[in-house]
Amino acid sequence: MTKADIVDTIFEKVGLSKKEAQDIVEILFNVMKQTFVEGESIKISGFGTFNVRKKLARRGRNPKTGQDLEITPRRVITFRVSNQLKTEIEKLDA
Repeated sequence: MTKADIVDTIFEKVGLSKKEAQDIVEILFNVMKQTFVEGESIKISGFGTFNVRKKLARRGRNPKTGQDLEITPRRVITFRVSNQLKTEIEKLDA
């Protein structure tokens, strides 16, 4: 699903204009981006939690050349699904 698909779904289900739906989606993603930049987590009840995690510097290896290298420290976003959503997904497999 793309951002455009999300806009279309909001347009169809809520009845807002496409421009209003697009503005809402843009605002939502901008708020999420800013929250991540500040290093904070986002918890969406019934969906899951997005966390910003710091990864330390570590040794790595280029798989093509076998050359050792240093992987720099960085921040990554992780997602942990809620139990409620996990249960719904597992029902589909049954």
